[in-house]
Amino acid sequence: MGPRTEKRRWAWGSLLISIPFLAWTFMAVHFQLGALGWWVYLFPAVMTALVLWASTKGAKRAWAVLGIMMVMVAVAWAQVRPLQYRDWVPELSRGIEADIEGGTVHLRHVRDFRWRTRDDGEARWIEQTVDLNRLETVDFISTIWASPHIAHTMISFGFEDGQHIVFSAEIRREKGESFSELGGFFKKFELVLIGATEEDIVKLRTHTRGEDVSIFPLTMTSEQKKALFLSYLKLGNDLAARPRWYQTITTNCTTVIWKLARTVDPRLPMDWRILLSGHTEDYLYDLGVIANDRPLDEIKAKAHVTEKARALPEDAEFSVAIREGL
Repeated sequence: MGPRTEKRRWAWGSLLISIPFLAWTFMAVHFQLGALGWWVYLFPAVMTALVLWASTKGAKRAWAVLGIMMVMVAVAWAQVRPLQYRDWVPELSRGIEADIEGGTVHLRHVRDFRWRTRDDGEARWIEQTVDLNRLETVDFISTIWASPHIAHTMISFGFEDGQHIVFSAEIRREKGESFSELGGFFKKFELVLIGATEEDIVKLRTHTRGEDVSIFPLTMTSEQKKALFLSYLKLGNDLAARPRWYQTITTNCTTVIWKLARTVDPRLPMDWRILLSGHTEDYLYDLGVIANDRPLDEIKAKAHVTEKARALPEDAEFSVAIREGL
């Protein structure tokens, strides 16, 4: 193989390596700037043309052009930062915050909407005060709307006085914006931690959206329950001070639960069932976090609450009634 052939091979090698980079750049431009118009796609188009041109001019020029472009894109990407204030949809406009004084926790921005349709509700934000020493129950809530392999997951904390606080890590959508799994890889959405009453966030899914909601009581020590609750409060306060991005794989509703649980027990292993969140209860069952003294199929059968919730009269104690038989 002569020197000329070798140079050509290295030049074409740079072109092959540039393909995933250019594809990634196109998607980043699409999700960050696509709403501005077709002209924003000129940037990745020009980049592609330059790479093609450089690959015909030899290895050194090809690699130099590719390297310069990668640096330019990396610098530009680093400037895309999450924001605290945008024109959010009402139900995601406030994240949970808390003040902690000893065992007393004062919660701000607790969502307590009354939903008319799946996207329209009477906006109600309340404050609640709970006694950490009276934290009684922790439940894992799984809600499925389409594929049984993918679920939205939440954690509900119940107190002796009947109060329940549900924490749900969600994408923070702007008005007119819809969720995109791909967009979650490209800094399209901020992360928000919603703290809500069960009359809001569970009823929204059982009544208005008609999702398949299941509740699994968790077996934890008193200290573990308190530590997990406090880890959620810390995340809520941190997000209020420093917003961060939602990420489809690494920072979603279920991986957030796993990361917070690891602050309680660092030994919790990563598992594919955390990523395929419709199977997370299987993972918790294997760990014994869901009591495994009975077959899992039996536990799952009793965990479904949607039909039970929809049959309740309006004056029923919602949180108590949906747990009957669990």
